[in-house]
Amino acid sequence: MKKNVTSRKKEKGLPFLNPDLPLEDRIEDLIGRLTVEEKCSQLRYNAPAIDRLGIPAYNWWNEALHGVGRNGRATVFPQAIGLAATWDAELIERIAAAIADEARAKHHAAARRGARGQYQGLTFWSPNVNIFRDPRWGRGQETWGEDPFLTGELGAAFVRGLQGHDPKYLKVAACAKHYAVHSGPEGQRHTFDARPPLKDFRETYLPAFQRLVEEGVESVMGAYNCVYGEPCNGSKLLLEDILRGEWGFQGHVVSDCWAIRDFHVHHGVTKSAEESAALAIRRGCDLNCGNTYCDALVGAVLAGLCTEADVDRALRRLLRTRIRLGLFDPPERVPYASTSMRVVRCAKHVRLAREAAAASIVLLKNDSSALPLPARAGRLFVTGPFAADLNVLLGNYYGLSDRMCTLLEGITDHLPEGTAIDYRMGCPPSEPPKSPVNWAIGEAASADTVIAAMGISPLMEGEEGESPLAANHGDRDRIELPVHQVEFLWRIREKQAGMKKRLVVVLFGGSPLAVPEVQELADAILWVGYPGEAGGAAITDVLFGEVSPSGRLPFTMPRSTDVLPPFDDYAMAGRTYRYMDDASILYPFGFGLSYTRFSYEAAEVSPQVGRDEPLWVAAAVRNSGPRAAHEVVQVYLCGEDEPAPAPRYRLVAFQRVWIEAGETARVEFVIVPRAREYVAADGSRIRAPGRFRLYIGGASPLPASVALGAPAPAEAVFEVAD
Repeated sequence: MKKNVTSRKKEKGLPFLNPDLPLEDRIEDLIGRLTVEEKCSQLRYNAPAIDRLGIPAYNWWNEALHGVGRNGRATVFPQAIGLAATWDAELIERIAAAIADEARAKHHAAARRGARGQYQGLTFWSPNVNIFRDPRWGRGQETWGEDPFLTGELGAAFVRGLQGHDPKYLKVAACAKHYAVHSGPEGQRHTFDARPPLKDFRETYLPAFQRLVEEGVESVMGAYNCVYGEPCNGSKLLLEDILRGEWGFQGHVVSDCWAIRDFHVHHGVTKSAEESAALAIRRGCDLNCGNTYCDALVGAVLAGLCTEADVDRALRRLLRTRIRLGLFDPPERVPYASTSMRVVRCAKHVRLAREAAAASIVLLKNDSSALPLPARAGRLFVTGPFAADLNVLLGNYYGLSDRMCTLLEGITDHLPEGTAIDYRMGCPPSEPPKSPVNWAIGEAASADTVIAAMGISPLMEGEEGESPLAANHGDRDRIELPVHQVEFLWRIREKQAGMKKRLVVVLFGGSPLAVPEVQELADAILWVGYPGEAGGAAITDVLFGEVSPSGRLPFTMPRSTDVLPPFDDYAMAGRTYRYMDDASILYPFGFGLSYTRFSYEAAEVSPQVGRDEPLWVAAAVRNSGPRAAHEVVQVYLCGEDEPAPAPRYRLVAFQRVWIEAGETARVEFVIVPRAREYVAADGSRIRAPGRFRLYIGGASPLPASVALGAPAPAEAVFEVAD
């Protein structure tokens, strides 16, 4: 006992353990005490303890995509694509702050037990700010959608919530991934060389990463693939020239898992593990998720392929993060270290999960005000493969909740005693065996309202290796609803023919679905994503009018797979609302209906603004419908003098606004000069004079938006002077 006390006193005397010393002094003191072998050992994700200095082991690998992931009990919020559908940066920041609180509590509880393994640290490899350029990509559900501006703003809010606002300590460390130009195909991610046009590279694939760097994100994760012939984790262009050169990034870079091994095994840019480790460390990849640094980095230094100074540079960045997390400091000095386990799935967080799930639901169709359902809804029949399914609540990279609420459970809990309700699955998610009898069809015909839970699940789309029902490494070959699900809906509708019956379709899934048949068949359609632990309760809140739907699509829903460019083509031509033609679009980006009616008066804008001056914009939004509700006000620009190929429109601002029935809200925005820049063919950003058209509305200003029931946008024209 005496020996341990003496040891602790000795450790406290070491300068790197002194929280009152300047950060850089602490870092240099510790580096000066380490051997080359010890230094290299700290550059791997599962950094071992250094017992002689009292430094415990630390595992950098943790996940927090939509809640603390893969570490037992946690509040499960909607999957990231569902959070994107809220279009609510303030809500996203609150959710991320709740996630960080739970992460702190779980970390310290585990550390007190001596548990320091994977998924128990404070460095979270979230958010994923890749652009969802192609709806076939299985990991698109992890992203914030197809638009660079929306992705950047919501991703930045997530970073703020995770990292907190203490001037000295991080609550947890966030990570922007996967840098860069990464969005499938999953089966080629270890070999693919992405070569988008320079315009698309700068206009589409980089802005969200730059926005998170400006927000102060602590780390950036390199992608598996190559970009212009260089592997992302060893790219001079990405890591030296752009990330640290142009953007001034000060944090650390981590490889995707076993991506450095890909240098010599798959990409063929190096011939050995030692060469791969040396290339990555020289370019500025500081932390290796994998074993290349563990097995080969010391050898690379000894062989002269890289230097000890390269190792020191990487270690400085990593130690800066660990010290800012308070991992070397007395718990009483770290404001987050006393976070109690009582915060995990506390009542506040449970309510927040339900609020977020309800805000993420997008109403795509509502003929003859089929929704909300009346309090006395008559006989209800709930059917479909996902009405009682837990997988569609979770998405991927999820934690576990002891209170998951499926759609069937949510509806059943809501209904007063005496309401007639029945349930049958009706059809499985994938192609069923042929059967001549399906009792569900007949039972559906006898109900006043059929609620059909259709779509896809995380078993059908996801990351490579995670989706056993996916056709192609987690990606989808076709984005249409499975044929047998469409046939099932047709048979229900045929049985309802000539009767006043409702068919309400609830579409689960983390990506766009081509559902023109459902648009024709259903009276009402809800897209609900993967809504998290409170999904069933939140969907029920919307179905029965406790909450007016206010989600907006963070992606475009095409009419069919056939309108999409080749999956492995990273050019943006023919992709997303900015470059697709009208005939290809079923539901536009930014679209979503409400239970009330909004209208937009003429936009107010300065007729002329200087090239380097911000633009002030305002509009009056009136709620002329019967109930108070949220409206998502969206601002788009079109540069009428921009050279081709120019985006049709680009999102430059948005705001979620609560408006009482019969009231008018005045909404104001400031559009910064950078939002008016266009990207030339050589990748340069041009801030040029010219004429711009501005649109303020409740959806992207595509013809389909108004045709489907969105309010007509207010328009204005202004000039940017030289």
